[in-house]
Amino acid sequence: MKTAIVHEWLTTYAGSEKVLAAMLAEFPQADLFCLIDFMPERDRSWLNGRVPQTSFLQRIPGSRYIYRYLLPWMPFAIEQFDLSDYDVVISNSHAVAKGVITGPDQLHICYCYTPMRYAWDLQNQYLEEARFRGIRNLFARMALHKLRIWDYRTASGVDHFITCSQYISRRLFKAYRRDATVIYPNVETDDFGIGRDRGDYYFTSSRMVPYKKIGLIVEAFAAMPERRLVVVGTGPQFKHIQKIATPNVTLLGYQPLAVLRQHLERARAFIFAAEEDFGIAPVEAQACGTPVLAFGRGGANETVVDGVTGLHFHAQTTAAIRDVIDRFEAREDDFDPIQIRAHALRFSTDRFRDEFRRFVLARWAEHQQRLAAASAGAGRPPLMRSAS
Repeated sequence: MKTAIVHEWLTTYAGSEKVLAAMLAEFPQADLFCLIDFMPERDRSWLNGRVPQTSFLQRIPGSRYIYRYLLPWMPFAIEQFDLSDYDVVISNSHAVAKGVITGPDQLHICYCYTPMRYAWDLQNQYLEEARFRGIRNLFARMALHKLRIWDYRTASGVDHFITCSQYISRRLFKAYRRDATVIYPNVETDDFGIGRDRGDYYFTSSRMVPYKKIGLIVEAFAAMPERRLVVVGTGPQFKHIQKIATPNVTLLGYQPLAVLRQHLERARAFIFAAEEDFGIAPVEAQACGTPVLAFGRGGANETVVDGVTGLHFHAQTTAAIRDVIDRFEAREDDFDPIQIRAHALRFSTDRFRDEFRRFVLARWAEHQQRLAAASAGAGRPPLMRSAS
């Protein structure tokens, strides 16, 4: 089967790109399409020399820096790819990739991380965080309204949806009224291991953007000066978080994987306060045998087993974070690092590749059978109605 894989944009090697790398490893002859490609050379090894075909957005001056502001043009751009020569099209989508145009004899499978958050149920949250006011707010809402209509319409062009969690499966059904198969994304669990000894600190890591709630975790530790917190990550909120950090909070900014792994292996527990579609960081922590104290909504509700591999808290407040830490310390010795890591291995790359390959090949076999049946039916004489 001649296969095309469609991705939105290549700028960093993060969660969706790691899934894309696993897809390409399973289907190495597939051609790759994306809107723009500005992936740094140091991060391109996983492409194995593959050069993606990009859209006209790639040629807009400065698109490397302003591509997110080109969102209104992205639906039009994704529709310009000519994929008519391919038997199977796989879209790796959290925004517009699923909107590629395919024909009736082509099989289109979409791995959907989420229907566009900013166009659906999280629209108001995104606009508030962007601080759009007045006429800018009005124009943004009008643009998102049009985008929402396009997004709903293009869902009918997908033959089969895969989602990254049960949580996103429910969101997808709400937006598109389509069922989906859940295949959890791959986490590089082999890159992590159980540490030999634990330090006397809690740990979190993330991009510092509002919905990740790193500021909330730091505020919670400001009220617990006897407890230490170490934070890895940077982003737009870094300076703000620096201002509210107390002496018991250590901000390390961006750190390479080796430093991240060292802190994950030695931390008493990993704290995760975001409502994520899936959430790779909690699984990486569990791969180190480290308990996770997680907000019990979204993907973490599926990846962290309450009372076994960590504890859930149920409100994004400083009081809830302080409470879950108190509960954790009351039973800290009950958490078994070996059992925690064994649970994390359920989300390994090998598992993802196997499940994804089997899903695609099974749908392809079914698709061929339908085409064969349709072809056979086309050669039969039409049924004649009785004169009576």
